[in-house]
Amino acid sequence: MRVAVSGSTGLVGAALVADLRADGLEVVRLVRPATRSVQPGDIRWDPQTGDIDHSGLEGTDAVVHLAGETISALRWTAKKRQRIRESRVCGTDTLARAIAGLSQRPSVLVCAGATGIYGNRGEERLDESSPPGEGFLPRVSTQWEAATQPAADAGVRVAIVRLAPVIDSQSPVVARMRLPIMLGIGGWFGSGRHYWPWVDLADVIGSIRLAIARETLSGPIVVAAPETVTNREFVKTMARELRRPAILPIPAPILRASLGDFAREALLSSQRVVPRKLLDAGYVFRQPRLAPTLRAALRSSR
Repeated sequence: MRVAVSGSTGLVGAALVADLRADGLEVVRLVRPATRSVQPGDIRWDPQTGDIDHSGLEGTDAVVHLAGETISALRWTAKKRQRIRESRVCGTDTLARAIAGLSQRPSVLVCAGATGIYGNRGEERLDESSPPGEGFLPRVSTQWEAATQPAADAGVRVAIVRLAPVIDSQSPVVARMRLPIMLGIGGWFGSGRHYWPWVDLADVIGSIRLAIARETLSGPIVVAAPETVTNREFVKTMARELRRPAILPIPAPILRASLGDFAREALLSSQRVVPRKLLDAGYVFRQPRLAPTLRAALRSSR
C-alpha cells in the first residue's frame, strides 16, 4: 500500500509515518517549498498558492491530511486567525481538488478535524451526529471539513478524524501545563467544571489506521478517549502524577483578559465528547484512562 501524508513533521504526522513504515507500507510525504529535509519521492505542494505535484499523487492508495497551523498561541491576532483558517481550509481544498482530478484516485482521504467544532456545550454529550457549535473554532472546523467535498464528489471515501488534544511527552498540552504545576502555581481554569477531551497519541495513530483500512468508516469520526474528565480533574490528575499541589483555580476573568478568545474557546470551553463510531466499530483503546496516559507522557518528557 502506498500512503501520502501531509503534516508529516508534526507530532501526529511523524508518529504516523514511522508506524506505517514499520509495517512495511510505502509512505510519501507532501512537503511545502520551505521544507529542508526533502526525501526521495516527496510530493511538492504549496497550500497557499494551490500548487501541487499531481503526478506524485497518482497511484496512491490512501491520503492522510494532517497539515495545519497550531491553534496554541498567547492570543489569536488577526494574522493568527487568518493562518489558522487558511492552513486548514485552503490546504484541504487544494488537496481534495487535486485528488478529484487524478486518473488513479486513492480509495480514501483521511483528513484531520477537531473536537473544537462543537464549541462550548456544557454537560451535553456529543458525538458524530451532534451539530457544530458557535465561535471561531466551530466556524473554521465546519469550513475545514466542507473543503473535503471535491474528493467525496469524485467517489473517494472521506473520513474526518475529529481529534481531541493529544497527550504525549511532546504534545503542547503536556509541555505547557507541566512547568507551572511543577513550580506549584498550576491550577484548573475558571470553575474547572467544563469537560476537557483528550486522547493518547497511540490511539490517534490507531484510529487513523482504522479509518484507512475500514471501508465502512466515513464522515466525521470523534477521536477522543472514552473517559470524559473535567478540566479540574485533568489538572489535579497531572498534579498527582507530578507529586505537586494543585489547590487553587486560575480565575476565568484573568484568562479571558490575558488570552482573549483563545481562553474562551480552548481553555474554558466544555466538550463532553464520546467516540461513538470508534466504539461501534470495535476499536479497543490502547490508553482509555487519563492517569496512566499522563504518567507515561510525563515520565518520557523528563
